[in-house]
Amino acid sequence: MALEAICGMNKLPFMQRFDALQKEWQVLQIQRATSNMTNPYALMAPPFENPAVNLVKILRHCKLRMELEHGTTTLGFKYQGGVVLCADSRATSGQYIGSQTMRKIVELNNYMLGTLAGGAADCVYWDRVLARECRLHELRYKRRIMVDAAARMMCNICAEYKGMGLVMGMMLAGCDDEGCKLIYVDSEGMRSHGSVFSVGSGSTYALGVLDTGYRWDLTDEEAYDLARRAIYHATRKDAYSGGIVRLYHINNKGWRNICNTDCNDLHDIFCMDSQSDEMIPQMPCTSRDWISQKLRVDSVQAQVAAANREKAQKV
Repeated sequence: MALEAICGMNKLPFMQRFDALQKEWQVLQIQRATSNMTNPYALMAPPFENPAVNLVKILRHCKLRMELEHGTTTLGFKYQGGVVLCADSRATSGQYIGSQTMRKIVELNNYMLGTLAGGAADCVYWDRVLARECRLHELRYKRRIMVDAAARMMCNICAEYKGMGLVMGMMLAGCDDEGCKLIYVDSEGMRSHGSVFSVGSGSTYALGVLDTGYRWDLTDEEAYDLARRAIYHATRKDAYSGGIVRLYHINNKGWRNICNTDCNDLHDIFCMDSQSDEMIPQMPCTSRDWISQKLRVDSVQAQVAAANREKAQKV
């Protein structure tokens, strides 16, 4: 045996015991499955082509039921005071509520935040990878990463894994040398700049409130009230949203966690407000008197625009 070891004969496959070959095979499989430990961009792919389409066929053929249902409500908007992000905290597995304390707003650095919507595992993993890259960028170049660069990095990752079953829709909000920015990125490789975004199963209800109460010259308190009210109404209509409403404010001084309020507490506030018949002075921009005033102004503007069109046609 010593001569075999000296000559290297014991390393040949036909000279090794069967259990040694099994151990090598297991080690190789473990290395492939955990390749992301050394390279976070390399995940083990499914053993068949086009997983997003073929997985459904395989499950149907095997008579297995696997419904990848997910739901949430996140929103963000820009205004004169910076950027506001707000999200609920409910994580669901189909009809089962898995958690009521999920943190769907991730702190990437002191000046940038990201939101989670879609598959919890996908969102949490890639947000951690993005936070790691943001920190490495600061260490390498002695400056913060630009919000556009972070969004482009996440967009490239999503494009590389397109069609592999990645389910993710996130917003990146932060302030850099070019000002405050709000960018939407999803698992299809889409990257879009905007002033108002809402992502998730309850986004339609949240956008209804945002479309009514949003304007650029909001004060900080009005912006906070608008964001909380939009998420609250989404949680009332969408069964997949709920829990704690987390509110963040970002400006050129960094981000701040404004409040973390339970939906039941917001219900006590906003439900009493909607049922009250008295006009409360100095109400935020989503109160009934403010909304009625806004509708009157919009009606007058529409009449003026119609009159201008008639004059233009006569000329």
